[in-house]
Amino acid sequence: MLRAALFSTLLLASVPAFAAETYNFDPNHTNVVWRASHFGFSNPDGKFMGVSGKLVLDEAAPANSRVEVTIPTTGLVTGIPKFDEHLKSADFLNVEKFPLATFVSDRVELTGADTAKVTGNFTLNGVTKPIVLDVKLNKIAPNPMSQVKTAGFSASTVIKRSEFGITTYVPNISDEVTIQIEAEANLAS
Repeated sequence: MLRAALFSTLLLASVPAFAAETYNFDPNHTNVVWRASHFGFSNPDGKFMGVSGKLVLDEAAPANSRVEVTIPTTGLVTGIPKFDEHLKSADFLNVEKFPLATFVSDRVELTGADTAKVTGNFTLNGVTKPIVLDVKLNKIAPNPMSQVKTAGFSASTVIKRSEFGITTYVPNISDEVTIQIEAEANLAS
């Protein structure tokens, strides 16, 4: 009996364990870009910088993966300081009252070998609504510079800003806002 228990223990110890790994987003290589129509004349865009968060990635069972992201709305940049100031005002993002936006996933549904729909709760302007991100896994490998295991993703979604209480100039400035995300996350040590 003791011999069988010892054999079972040794056998289980020799099987490689596949466990979920935790990654931290690299703020230098992660950004969120938005684009909206301006009276139909143009489609200006801007970028949120300083994005942080973590990704728990289960390569063996990707549906068990999850993500939490914090986006400082104060980090909005368009390249035009006066425009940034207006977008950060109470007319739009109201960054004094709501300095952060967040996304917390609650479901990952694989749609292909390297694609998924990631559903979760997005909080913007103090309002939380479910959204779905179309995500593409670009690469998982050691980063050639740091040698740290890195996961890279591209994602996109479209939100209606009015659903988050941002209604200034709707519909002349489009209610629908396209969001593009580029993200790199490094394996936590």
